[in-house]
Amino acid sequence: MSSTDWEGRYQSGDMPWEKGEPSPGLVDFLAAHPELPRGTVAVPGCGTGHDARVWAKAGFDVSGFDLAPSAIRLCCEKTAQAGLTAAFAQSDFLADAPPTQFDWLFEHTLFCAIDPSRRDDYVKAVLRWLKPGGQLLAIHYMIRDEQGPPFGVTQEELMERFLPHFELKQGWVPRSYANRTGLELKLWWQRK
Repeated sequence: MSSTDWEGRYQSGDMPWEKGEPSPGLVDFLAAHPELPRGTVAVPGCGTGHDARVWAKAGFDVSGFDLAPSAIRLCCEKTAQAGLTAAFAQSDFLADAPPTQFDWLFEHTLFCAIDPSRRDDYVKAVLRWLKPGGQLLAIHYMIRDEQGPPFGVTQEELMERFLPHFELKQGWVPRSYANRTGLELKLWWQRK
């Protein structure tokens, strides 16, 4: 995804993205939409699996993916401790073929972790991993930083990259972690 040594960051404990809980915006979304048909969900860049476990608890068939072996190990341990079922695998979302196409793809600040030169690869990966008609739910960290990760993201860039392939169902500023209040944008897309 980038030149960042994600495994090294797990090994050293340099994980500012690890908040110890799922994305508040995802928790709220699933609580507000109990009518969603249950199906398969891919969570690329799943970290230690908090978001994947929320989907699993809500009754979805969840698979989480991450570049770092330590992240996958922690996902498996924490999910078993929680008494939940989800599959986890080490995978490069941008380059690898998906094990299957999914009904849903959820990501929380993965787009901003990717070097901007690879963002076209990200869009192509979403199209590979998501079924036609499938749904993408993404929470973007709307910052301007050029030195990342995280790298800056604008709403204009997101619209330009995704509107050719997706229909925007809804966009809003979700409830966030305390240090990100008002800095996240949640976009719910359906693949054309």
